[in-house]
Amino acid sequence: MIRVLSLTAALALLPLSSALAQDAAPQPGAAEARLEAAANAFEARMEAFGKRAEAISEDESLSESVRGQQVAALWAEYAPDVAAFTAEATLHASEVAAEALKDIDIDALVSQALNDPEVKDAMERGVTAGTGVARNSAWTNPDPEQMETYGLIAQYALDQAVDAVQVEGLEAPEPPEAPEPPEAPPAPTA
Repeated sequence: MIRVLSLTAALALLPLSSALAQDAAPQPGAAEARLEAAANAFEARMEAFGKRAEAISEDESLSESVRGQQVAALWAEYAPDVAAFTAEATLHASEVAAEALKDIDIDALVSQALNDPEVKDAMERGVTAGTGVARNSAWTNPDPEQMETYGLIAQYALDQAVDAVQVEGLEAPEPPEAPEPPEAPPAPTA
């Protein structure tokens, strides 16, 4: 399970923007190799965490609250490793993304998308809706509620256009948030 989580975290970070890539041209595949090495080291560390946490959870001589405190303390010990791996994966993910995107012709991709009949139709409907709004003179009326409504309509039209041009599997995922380490539990009192 730890391997799945660590690999999922790494894969979630891969499609980051190539704008974050460094200007230096690294060896092809070097970023992937460094990311794989970091993932392997992280996986080994998390396997050790899993074994220790399991041993604590199975120790019946401890009360439930003491077990919880010890697992939380154990997590606090490993939290810096998670943060370090996340930072390392983010660094290498941008390099991998830049490497993957270097052969993509963005202009051709945009041109192809704009020539799609569904996209053209969505754009024409958006222009028609915009023209109707302008003729309605609602934009000249400074009523805040009306402006909010038309802003929502415009956002809906833009969202529909974006949905029409997105290719399945090529959507940019939401950027992941780094997990916050749990607070260290108070020391057990004897």
